[in-house]
This record gives sequence, C-alpha cells and structure tokens, in this order.
Amino acid sequence: MSSNNNGACEGCTCGRAEGGAAPEAFPVNGVGPANVADYESFPREPRSFTAPPEGVYAPVETSSGPKVPLRSKKWFNDLEDPGMTSIYLERYMNFGLTLPELQEEKRPVIGIAQTGSDLSPCNRHHIELAKRVRDGIIAAGGTPLEFPCHPIQETGKRPTASLDRNLSYLSLVEVLYGYPLDGVVLLTGCDKTTPAMLMAAATMNIPALCLNVGPMLNGYSTDGKRLMGSGSVAWDSRAQYVTGKITAQEFVHNMALSAPSVGHCNTMGTASTMNALAEALGMALPGSAAIPAAYRERGACAYQTGRRIVDMVRQDLKPSEILTKEAFENAIACNTAIGGSTNAPIHLCAIAKHMGVELSTADWERVGYELPVIVNVKPAGAWLCEEYYRAGGLPSVIAELLENGKLPHPNALTCTGKSVSDNCKGEFSLDRRVIMPFDKPLKSHGGFLNLHGNLFDSAIMKTSVISDKFRKQWLENPEDPMAFEGAVVVFDGPEDYTRRINKMTTIDARTILIMRGAGPQGYPGAAEVVNMLPPAELIKQGLELPCIGDGRQSGTCGTPAILNASPEAASGGMLGYLRDGDVVRVDLNKRTANVMLTDEQIAERKVQVGSYQENKMPKNQTPWQEIFRDSVSELSDGMVLKQATKYQRIAQTMPTPRQNH
Repeated sequence: MSSNNNGACEGCTCGRAEGGAAPEAFPVNGVGPANVADYESFPREPRSFTAPPEGVYAPVETSSGPKVPLRSKKWFNDLEDPGMTSIYLERYMNFGLTLPELQEEKRPVIGIAQTGSDLSPCNRHHIELAKRVRDGIIAAGGTPLEFPCHPIQETGKRPTASLDRNLSYLSLVEVLYGYPLDGVVLLTGCDKTTPAMLMAAATMNIPALCLNVGPMLNGYSTDGKRLMGSGSVAWDSRAQYVTGKITAQEFVHNMALSAPSVGHCNTMGTASTMNALAEALGMALPGSAAIPAAYRERGACAYQTGRRIVDMVRQDLKPSEILTKEAFENAIACNTAIGGSTNAPIHLCAIAKHMGVELSTADWERVGYELPVIVNVKPAGAWLCEEYYRAGGLPSVIAELLENGKLPHPNALTCTGKSVSDNCKGEFSLDRRVIMPFDKPLKSHGGFLNLHGNLFDSAIMKTSVISDKFRKQWLENPEDPMAFEGAVVVFDGPEDYTRRINKMTTIDARTILIMRGAGPQGYPGAAEVVNMLPPAELIKQGLELPCIGDGRQSGTCGTPAILNASPEAASGGMLGYLRDGDVVRVDLNKRTANVMLTDEQIAERKVQVGSYQENKMPKNQTPWQEIFRDSVSELSDGMVLKQATKYQRIAQTMPTPRQNH
C-alpha cells in the first residue's frame, strides 16, 4: 500500500495504517503553523460512538432487578416509617413525578451532577446534554434527578480555580450522601470539575459514570491557514505581545479565534487530559472523552451514558471495583501516550487517596516515563482534538499500547463490565498523522521526571514539551549532558514577576527563574503561574529560560518547567529561603535539583530569612481560603483536605443519614 508524503495510507480503511512522521508544516515541538489544506484529506467519518451498544456493553435489561436494595427506597418507600416516607415523597411529587417513578423497587433514582452554567462556559453545553442523559435514564427504567454543582471555570475564577476543586468535592459528597440517589452521572469538562467529581464518587462509592462535555471545534487563523489551539495560542500570543509584534487588540482576537464553539479546550490541556484519564480509569464509556462538544455523537454519548448508569446500579458496579491500583497505573501510561497535562499527577493522586489507593509521584516516573508520546496534538504536537477524535480517540491509543504490551493491566475492569482490553483491543487509529505508531512516535520518552534534592522532596518535569531550542541551549553540553546550572532570580508571586521581569539587568541567557508562594497554602490554591516568559529582549533573541516553582502551570503550555515543588515555600520548603544570585543545579540524569549551598549555609540562611509563611504569605480573603490553608496537603500528595481522606466508601461504611424530621 502506498502512502502520501504525510505518512497516511492512501485509501486506507483498515485502521492499521502505516506510520509516518508529522508533516513538515507541523514540527513535533508544536511551534509550526498548521497546514489546514492537509486537513481535507482526513477521514470524513470518524469511528462512530453510535455503534450498537452491544458492541460495547451488554444490552440494558429494564426488567431486571438490582443486586442490592436501592438506597433511594429508604426515603421513598420505607414501610417501617410511612410518615417520613410521605414527607420525602410530597415535595418530589409537586413538579409532576409519580409514585411509581419514586417507589418502584426496580426503578433506581439517578442523580445528574450538573456543572454547566453561565459562570462555567466550558461546561455550559451540559445544560443541553443533560436532557439526553435524562432520556437515556428514563429509557433504561430509571428516574433522573438533576442538581447543580459548585461552578468551576479555569479562566474565570480568581485567585485560582484549583482553590475550588476541594470545595466542589465536599459539596458533592454531601449531596450524594444526604439525598435519595442510587447512582450518579458526573457531567465533567473543564479542568478541575473532573477530578472533583471523581474524588466525590470515590468517597461515596455508589455507581457513578462520567460524561465529558467535549472539546471545542478547531480554531483557525483569520486567513484559514493555521490551527489555533485554545490555551496554547495564549502563550504564543503573550510572547508576541511583550515583544511588540502584536497589539493588545490582536491578542484578544487570537484568543477568540481559538475558542470557536461550545466545549472545553481543544488542545491536550488539563480538560482533555483529565477526561481521557477518566476514560482510561474505566469511569467513562469507551471512546467518549474525545468527542467534540458540538458533534451529534456527543448527544448520542449522553443518551448511552444515561442508559448505562441504570444498568450499573442494577449490577452494583461501584467505583471501588473500577478505581484500583491497576486502573491508576493504566491511566499513567495513557497520560504519557497522549502527552497529558502536568496537572494530572495532582488530580490522580487525589482521586486515589479518596479511594484508599496508594499512588505517588514516584509511580508516575516508574510507570510512565519510558513510554512514548504517540498523540500528535498541541501543546506537545501539531493537531487539535477534533482531528484526535476522528483518528480514533483514546481507544486507538490504548489499542496501540495493548498491541505492544505496554498497557500495564489489560484486564482491569471498566464501567462496561468488561476489561479495558475487551473494550479497546484492535481499535487502531484511522489516521497515523495524529495517533502515531508506537514504534514511530512523536517523542520516544514522554513521561514525567520526578526530581528531588535540597530544593524540594518532589517536583515534576514534563519531558514531552522540551523543545529543540531549549534542549540545545540547556541540555546538550557534551561535558555535562542533560544537566544545567545557573544563578536564580526569585519572584514572590505573579505580581512580583510582572512588575520586575523587564526591568532587571541581572537576567541573562543562563538565568533560572524561580516562582514561589504559588502553592496550595501560599497562593492559596496552587495557581498556574510557574510558566514564566523571559524578558522581552531575550525572547527577541530566541532564548528560553528554565522555570522552577511551587505552583502549577497550564496543561496547554509548552514550557518544560519544573513545577509542583513540594514542600512549598509557605510550608517551609527551601524555595522560600532562596535569594537572587543563588546558584541552582539540575541534573535530569540523576533526577536531582539542588541549590549550591552547604548544609551549614542553608541552616544559617533559614535563621536570617525567617518563616516565609509569616513574612510573605498573603492574608486570607474569604472563610474558605482559611479553611483550605489550614487543612490542605502538598501538591505531591494531591492537594487534598487532610481530614477528608479518612472518610472512605461512605455508602457502605456509614449508616443511612438520620431522619430530618
């Protein structure tokens, strides 16, 4: 079979097309323009999600009864206390629900956790998708009850949306425990909504199923010749703006071009990553994560999700049977293969802790580092999520891992009641430009490095976004390969950085930028502010500088920063004691990061500087900020509320809540 010069087989329909490198117009570091004309040769019909459900999971048997008694009947049909039953029934009937819908022993009550609102535009399309979820629940013999969740919008909430992840988690646990729900559909999408909901599902441990809102459609440049990826275009435009290449109005225009439809980021940022990982964990239907929000298949997926959750309740298929150590290791492997976000370790560690599964940043390197990146999507690659879906989505990625014996646990159970292997084996990509062959990857080693030293106990570096320019400038010294050192400039938060970055005369081509006070306690909430640009003059020279910080960075960013440093400055970490001019050495071969001071000098410095928390941490501005700071763990531990992790599998370990009257 012949292939064109982009590596895709001409006329191929077998799904196992020959591999090929990304086209020249799409350099693998993701900085090149998109050849939109080439997009026209893509398969016009993606592998459809609307295939008969028998191909994915067993048909729903609406006549079958549940394996265990439905907890909703303790509200709506308690024969031992008809007085309380009447109180619970009364108001749930005042908008038209009937006694059979609430009382039938075989009819589960399914919650729909609604995250869409005007305040959360990434998830707003769920207002429509929830209607199809309802249809599916009813068709399968369940009764849907939709309820609002705390809004989380990555680009709207200040000081940072991650401050709200744990708040949303807490409120959802209270709803799932305190109300008459037998199962729940979790309407996910924007970055923090997905982990918040999975954390709550793990804590409560009733049948739960995720439905992603889906990524936006492709964004295009004004001339129609370049793909404009949401988030990623922000970092490119910011560099152009600070160097005077574009105006503020053009900056805003570029951002608008990258967001052309309903849905979340159309790049492999945190939203696409976390929903792919929900699918990899087995908590979403196979093939569901990548469907663009505006596609008709997204509505069909919503309907099938509604049908499936009813069957999961009848089978009593709970998160504890799906969210195993094996499932989390599968998700780590998938995160590497898709070039996933640096926020994933934080969120997966948090979900695991609430499920009672041990997972650490060391596991991320052990399982994921040696694997290749095979998804050619920004920010690591060239394309966007619309092409990714057409090329096969996550099932095709998993099929590639399975074929090469690199999925750690093929027999892990999923929401379908089948193994991940049963769901995905043989589902090879429809286009090898986007989902590349395992032996011809985008990056040969694409996982996260777990670094440690006297600067911190743990921090990660995403190797898949190390550009050729950065590698040449910092990592190719033949006398000291894959290592670098330099004098630091220290910034106490993004305000300090913005105020000083273009005024300092001490920053040169060998400077390392430090961002501190950006962690869970320090900010509070751990903001996405570690990805710092060099001064404008260095950008004009084509230079890049390493960044190290105790906060996070956007999953859409292509900067190879060292981030999530734990312990953070505000909890006594060494970053809080650094001074401008200190020399830091990073050795990626040894996985170390150290300030070049002796133990005696460090001890003396700590006495001189004093507590970062007392001297430089901003004051609490709301009650929640104080509660959050007093109880939150480090980023390396998932940034969870320390008290919350002792509450495990509440539906099984705690009695039904006490009566309210």
